[in-house]
Amino acid sequence: MGLQSITFRLSPFSILKPLCKTPKSRSTLLYPLSHHFHYHHYSGPLPLLARALSSTAAAAASVSTNPDENKVLKAPQWKAAIDFKWIRDNKEAVAANIKNRNSNANLDLVIQLYDKLLNLQKEVEKLRAERNVVANKMKAKLEPSERQKLIEEGKTLKDKLVTLEEDLLRLTDELQQEAQSVPNMTHPDVPVGGEDCSAVRKLVGKPREFSFSIKDHVQLGKDLDLFDFDAAAEVSGSKFYYLKNEAVMLELALVNWAVSEVMKRGFTPLTTPEIVRSSVVEKCGFQPRGTNTQVYSIDGSDQCLIGTAEIPVGGIHMDSILAESSLPLKYVAFSHCFRTEAGAAGSATRGLYRVHQFSKVEMFVLCRPEESDSFHEELIQIEEDLFSSLGLHFKTLDMATEDLGAPAYRKFDVEAWMPGLGRYGEISSASNCTDYQSRRLGIRYRPEPSNSNPPKKGKGNYAPTQFIHTLNATACAVPRMIVCLLENYQQEDGSVVIPEPLRPFMGGLQIINYKYK
Repeated sequence: MGLQSITFRLSPFSILKPLCKTPKSRSTLLYPLSHHFHYHHYSGPLPLLARALSSTAAAAASVSTNPDENKVLKAPQWKAAIDFKWIRDNKEAVAANIKNRNSNANLDLVIQLYDKLLNLQKEVEKLRAERNVVANKMKAKLEPSERQKLIEEGKTLKDKLVTLEEDLLRLTDELQQEAQSVPNMTHPDVPVGGEDCSAVRKLVGKPREFSFSIKDHVQLGKDLDLFDFDAAAEVSGSKFYYLKNEAVMLELALVNWAVSEVMKRGFTPLTTPEIVRSSVVEKCGFQPRGTNTQVYSIDGSDQCLIGTAEIPVGGIHMDSILAESSLPLKYVAFSHCFRTEAGAAGSATRGLYRVHQFSKVEMFVLCRPEESDSFHEELIQIEEDLFSSLGLHFKTLDMATEDLGAPAYRKFDVEAWMPGLGRYGEISSASNCTDYQSRRLGIRYRPEPSNSNPPKKGKGNYAPTQFIHTLNATACAVPRMIVCLLENYQQEDGSVVIPEPLRPFMGGLQIINYKYK
């Protein structure tokens, strides 16, 4: 399940200044204003705007409620490699993409600011050239009167230059901030429209037929003494829970089963920090979708609780240049996740379906640009294999444009049948973010030199670097998996059968029975 809509607060930086010092094991990535990389993506006729755009997101539950304060333009702290020229040159495609995603990005303003910036840069360069001419003249033997004229001319040029350079910095920050709201481009096969327009890619299994009156997971948990929502509400608030007895074993079993199964596919296991800098969340490219926020921020700091392990895993190679031979990098990460779930209410979200804290196993891939489509298929296949092995009935959806988060080039969702709730519910998603995140996180790789990719002159044997592509997918979101298992494997006597793949991870336990008669 991806971290979808979050409200953010911008933090300052200047894209005309170099980044701060870099650890010895990493490289400093300095991006020119209109740096243009050529990508060979084979799934669509258009180049990916992912290589061009930037998004700010980072969430904060404590965003100021003062409208005047929120209107103040702040210079962004970190620098994304935004190719404004590409945006302008592909205006029609970008505009259509913004419309299809129902984004509020202001493309006309972005292009207007970029053109204004180019003109201002030319003025600055012209004044610098004139100042250099005056400086060179001052080196010659001159009459005192003539030297005084040059001194005054130089002072005038310097004053004008200072003013223009300040204007240039302000304009650069404004342009950067506006461009951050432009979403990634979209795979040409993605359905256009809202969630209802999403296309079914695959239907696995069929709903179980019950010969008795069924219960939902909330009732099953109460009868079998598996949850305590009331005590958790008193201790922490609504949408928190205690797991008890076999439910605790089931959570640990699901985590260990998911991690071990994904490791068989060549993924490196990780546990991640669950508090990250808000700038890292921003660099992962999440976009605002209204005034609500999904992320808990820590007051008095620049840190927040993670809503998905995608964020700390994405940051593990931040500001790095990777060797091509190291790719792909495939991680499977366990973490707890925290989401405000602002605005979520009603019977459809009751119980464990939508909560503030939960455990999740997340897959994350860093790969070459030309490989990201195939890895996207691999990730959704892993998810389908995992859920099929548990005997779940589910459908895989190719999500429509309006349901894509800003970083996603394409997203597949898995929705499983939850008989107690009487509907399908999302249990997983898999997203190809192309280089939308890596351009913000500063993760590049250096291809091995070849005839088709020769090294640049003066650069030794090094080929020019490229941004990697990132993908993420949920292997197991524990609470919703518990919902599915309890509701689908309930028996007429009120007990619940444990699916066979999980039994070795539960000490051989085969069935959850009543504790008391």
